[in-house]
Amino acid sequence: QVQLVESGGGLAYAGGSLRLSCAASGRSFSNYVMAWLRQAPGKERELVAGVSRSGITTYYADSVKDRFTISRDNAKNTVYLQMNSLKPEDTAVYYCAANPPGRRWLDEYDYWGQGTQVTVSS
Repeated sequence: QVQLVESGGGLAYAGGSLRLSCAASGRSFSNYVMAWLRQAPGKERELVAGVSRSGITTYYADSVKDRFTISRDNAKNTVYLQMNSLKPEDTAVYYCAANPPGRRWLDEYDYWGQGTQVTVSS
């Protein structure tokens, strides 16, 4: 089992940047595929980005490609989401999530953080 705590959310202006962090505790962080998902008011939850256990393979939603970068540091039990060129439509609660290997990117995730609010003002 793994516990996840996000940080780094806040207010940014359009065109600006934020970096989210997700610290994991528990056993064997490097055994989990990690992802960031978001949910805006009145909208369905969306998978934003995912990263494999090694950090080599990544997934991005079309809406964030070339703007967001997911990475992980297995020595620090942390996964990051660097968000550049932010847009007002990126406003949402962002969640860190984890899955054991073998699942597809869009499958349901087993472990979740509490979420962190990101607000992008125009």
